[in-house]
Amino acid sequence: MTPDELAESCANAMWAKDAASKWIGMERVSTRAGRAEIALEITEKHTNGHGTCHGGVIFALADSAFAFACNSRNQATVSQHNIITYISPARIDDRLSAVASETSLTGRNGIYDVRVTNQNNDLIAEFRGFSRAINARVIPKETP
Repeated sequence: MTPDELAESCANAMWAKDAASKWIGMERVSTRAGRAEIALEITEKHTNGHGTCHGGVIFALADSAFAFACNSRNQATVSQHNIITYISPARIDDRLSAVASETSLTGRNGIYDVRVTNQNNDLIAEFRGFSRAINARVIPKETP
């Protein structure tokens, strides 16, 4: 199995159990080793009191892309620390795309950058996630 095939298998296993991302309305676009893209169509249910997309929704989108990227090697990995900077508002009918890319992976620690853009490629937010591998697999080891 190639690294990208393994990443897709891990994403399939995670997505099957990911009720939160599906509940929010996210969709998987692609997953490769150390990289993932998740998308979301912004609807009224995603808006805040200003009529723009709630920052927590944008954070959740970025966090989901981060999770799929850092779990792409079948090493169960959790979030240790995240930061986000909001650049521009997202609005109803925007299609947001969160692309997570591995910046560093050393031992059990990883750093992932996530760019959230809209359908016009306008930058909405920048997210940096710090991961920590735990003693588990995304896909359990097959027994012969």
